[in-house]
Amino acid sequence: MSIQSTEGSLPASGSGGVTYTTVDVTYFEARGLKRYAGVASLWALGVGAVISGHFSGWNLGLSTGGWGGLFVASVIIAIMYLGLTLSIAEMSAALPHTGAAYSFARTAMGPWGGFITGLCENVEYVVTPAVVVFFIGSYLGSIFGTPPEFQPVYWVFGYIVFVGLNVVGVELSFKVTLVVTLLALACLVAFWVSAIPNVDFTRWALNIGADGTELPEGGGPFLPFGVYGILASLPFAVWLFLAIEQLPLAAEESIDPKRDLPRGIILGIGTLIVSAFMILWLNSSVANGAFALGKSGEPLLDGFRAIYGDGLAKVLALVAVIGLIASFHTIIYAQGRQIYSLSRAGYFPRWMSITHGTRKTPHLAMLVGAVVALVLMLAIWFSVGAEQGALVIGGTLLNMAVFGAMLSYVMQALSFILLRKNAPHIERPYKSPFGVLGAALTVIIAVVTLFFQLSDPVYRAGVIGVAIWFALGIVYFALKGRHKLVLSPEEEFALSKGTSEYKSH
Repeated sequence: MSIQSTEGSLPASGSGGVTYTTVDVTYFEARGLKRYAGVASLWALGVGAVISGHFSGWNLGLSTGGWGGLFVASVIIAIMYLGLTLSIAEMSAALPHTGAAYSFARTAMGPWGGFITGLCENVEYVVTPAVVVFFIGSYLGSIFGTPPEFQPVYWVFGYIVFVGLNVVGVELSFKVTLVVTLLALACLVAFWVSAIPNVDFTRWALNIGADGTELPEGGGPFLPFGVYGILASLPFAVWLFLAIEQLPLAAEESIDPKRDLPRGIILGIGTLIVSAFMILWLNSSVANGAFALGKSGEPLLDGFRAIYGDGLAKVLALVAVIGLIASFHTIIYAQGRQIYSLSRAGYFPRWMSITHGTRKTPHLAMLVGAVVALVLMLAIWFSVGAEQGALVIGGTLLNMAVFGAMLSYVMQALSFILLRKNAPHIERPYKSPFGVLGAALTVIIAVVTLFFQLSDPVYRAGVIGVAIWFALGIVYFALKGRHKLVLSPEEEFALSKGTSEYKSH
């Protein structure tokens, strides 16, 4: 590996067959970011990214595991995310770079490990907002009574508006994130308060029989599909927490990342655990119950309908769309920073990392991610038809996002273990109380979830989609990208093994 840089040099160290190209100070000036975020903004970024999963998506696990199966699966996945987020909190404070997962793996596993981890997250952050905007369209279609053929209009309009808001500036982006996250949580709390007097857990949450049929009077088994149902529900339980790990992508836009990132992550996962189990219990325990919710595209709207009837429910559901918007807006933010960081370091084409001249936001990275997601959605929709397209986008793309996320979790947890072992000298302003055990549990649970996805034919289409994504990315990096790397902050830190502060470009 040869290293050249007019920004200063580090000792060459052969690794991964990569080459660093010469850049000057204008390269990083054209890729500048602004610092703005404090603890509240970071908390909102993490919670906002996930909160849509408490409005739609999680409920599909009711049809695969029944209420009990999904509950146990959610406990297992919550343990995985605790181990993951506390590991990430330690690594993000020690390596406060925009690259986040790619940065952790780059330091622990070299350039190929960093790139593969970056590809895993790239699948997640490009596909997840596509699934979220699909659910937004589903809600809006139910509220306004538009035909299924109108759905793509909602998707295109959503991307135009929220990519635009993210481009305007980091201050506005975080202010919008905080407002919509608080509104989304307020909507969930309003549902909890409304549902508690109407709860009939035994009748509604346990209304699925062992043969998968509906039990009108309830009283069904806690685990109607046994242990298999728990395993089948793991990918859907992930939807209750998916994307909390994006928070470290704000490292270079955080005022004090070494202090604030761990605080934001811990507050975020605590909030999500409480909300996840409240919605799982209450949404399933009102009229229609688990059997109907297992097939619903808008479970919270169905819950409001059960309590208030169709009229008021539509008004409340319009407010509930804010929850989906919160995730859509914040994951577009993450998508832009994730593509930006890989591009700035040369793993992706470098032009993608150029930031807006005055607003200092990665507008090209966000635009590329949005276009790829929209093309994917529209290609599916118009090639297989509206009805089948809805199933593919709401199911197959969701599984692609979960599969990419699970792979990235394995890589990040392994990075944590390797950094603890091989780089104990790195300053760690925060240390995970779960340590290596927490990271090991993350790996085990993520691998079990991956194994189930690979063994179940329902999920294979999504897995195949991720495999194609990986193949294209790896071919590009092997033939071109690995010869065009740049000494970005992530790369300098990795090459110095954390023994000196990376230069501020």
